[in-house]
Amino acid sequence: MKRIHFGVIKVRKWAVNLCIFTIVGIVAIFAIIAGINAIPTSAISGVYYNGNKESNNVSLMINVYWGTEFLDDMLRILEEKNVNTTFFVGGTWAVLNEDYLTKIYNAGHELANHGYHHKDHDKLDEEGNINEIQTTHTIIKELLDVEMNLFAPPSGAYDKTTVSAAESLGYKTIMWTRDTIDWRDQDADLIYKRAIKNASGGDLILMHPTKATVEALPKIIEYFQNSNFNITTVSNTIGV
Repeated sequence: MKRIHFGVIKVRKWAVNLCIFTIVGIVAIFAIIAGINAIPTSAISGVYYNGNKESNNVSLMINVYWGTEFLDDMLRILEEKNVNTTFFVGGTWAVLNEDYLTKIYNAGHELANHGYHHKDHDKLDEEGNINEIQTTHTIIKELLDVEMNLFAPPSGAYDKTTVSAAESLGYKTIMWTRDTIDWRDQDADLIYKRAIKNASGGDLILMHPTKATVEALPKIIEYFQNSNFNITTVSNTIGV
């Protein structure tokens, strides 16, 4: 009887261990799946990193706080290539450059909000976020009677408060699919490669008015046009 009892205990231990192993395995599998599908901590619902991937639309997001001296050339190239896109303008820049702001708008480009002081919005409270966005909105409204509704956080810095503040003002928060990093790397070939590498529909391509970007811009546009992409505004690319 003792042998039989000992055998039963061994069988029970084996069964319990098997159950524990199975449960741990299932949990591990779900953890792996969750890790694969998890949204990065910086990606918050309501933020656009790209538009409709099933379309052939792409956008050149041109953020403007500086580089005014290169805007005439950028606007000329865009006109020559028959391209309209989106300029995200800073409030402090707009106040000092009403003539260029008007040139951009009259050329048929979309104007969007890039905050007032180029602050890191993830470090601002709700009031601070609202003030930065609303002040720039009011400036553009007063200067050109344009109602903007797209907001690109300076330096890509945002959190849930930023997104909520933007939404309360009727804004969508826009990030980017690919960054040319032209503000740092003054290399036209490198800017070109970053803009077009693995290009796909819905891409939002971040750039700024720099000398190297002006040099790269015709080639970037030609690549997309020759590859049957449609360069258009961010609003059209994200479908709003």
